[in-house]
Amino acid sequence: MGGACGSVPTVAGEGAEEPLPEDTEEQLSSGDGTLEFSGRKMTHLPASICTLADQLYKLYLSGTMITELPDDFYQLYNLRTLALDANKLPELPEAVCSLPHLGRLYLGANRLQGLPMSFARLQTLRTLWIERNFLHHFPPVLLSMPALRCLQMGDNRLKGLPGDIATCMPGLKGLWLYANRLERVPKVLLRLHGLEILDLDRNRIAVFPDMSGLKGLRLLSFDHNPVKAPPKVGETVTLVGEGAQEFMEEREEQRKQREEEAMEEQEREQQEKEAAKAEGDEELEGEEKQEEEQYDEEEAEQENPNTDCYSGNREGDFYEEDDEYYLEEEEEGYYPQEDENYYTRGIY
Repeated sequence: MGGACGSVPTVAGEGAEEPLPEDTEEQLSSGDGTLEFSGRKMTHLPASICTLADQLYKLYLSGTMITELPDDFYQLYNLRTLALDANKLPELPEAVCSLPHLGRLYLGANRLQGLPMSFARLQTLRTLWIERNFLHHFPPVLLSMPALRCLQMGDNRLKGLPGDIATCMPGLKGLWLYANRLERVPKVLLRLHGLEILDLDRNRIAVFPDMSGLKGLRLLSFDHNPVKAPPKVGETVTLVGEGAQEFMEEREEQRKQREEEAMEEQEREQQEKEAAKAEGDEELEGEEKQEEEQYDEEEAEQENPNTDCYSGNREGDFYEEDDEYYLEEEEEGYYPQEDENYYTRGIY
């Protein structure tokens, strides 16, 4: 269906361009640039949608039963989100591949068997939902889109993945492959180290490889596969599937036990360190006390150098004897009496 962008929406009437739904202006008045037409039966989208290029950022057309878009639909250059799921589209309208800023595209529940090579022009695309279609092979064009982060491909007919998906789509964070026809886990998945969510539910996988090498993985769904035990994954991965709950509870108990043992070991080491420190402090205190006593003794010796030669009373006794000596001399008339001198006494 053709249509000229740049025209103003007109009222319905003979010879007039088909208008947009009546609540279009009211929806856009909120200022978030969103139009929600999902569930409304529209055989085609009026070309007058192109007049909203400056205002429209999100357009939801899920379940409207449209089969084509206006030729000038690509002129909606501000469009970031487009939902075309549940419309039974046999192929993707070419105009979609020319939206310059499209970030999210929802194409689920249509009749798509592939994607055109022009799809590679959508280099700003981060999220693609293409579940519930008729894809028998992984669309090769997606390998030209390294910016993709979330790829929903559940409920298709895939039997494998291309071997170069890990190198061509290194930024992939979420990959949904449930309800396909996988009989084994593609080896290339083990090289998608940035993968955080992986859904392999409802396939035919009987044996899962060791997936503990996917360090970024946070959730793995393996339910409804003929496996006998949960896959081996990292300790932080949430598992969804038969036996997963019991497995994770046991894993959690083991983790707690290891943490408790590690804490006990740390406490023992801390106690040993504290005991060694206390013992060292005691030894140091003893050495300091011994040095202090030795210092006191040395000071005492310096203050009393003759302590060993004379007792404490020897000095007093010595002077007492001298006093006694002088007293005896005096008693014997050593000093001259009145009218005497040293010469008359014959001392000299």
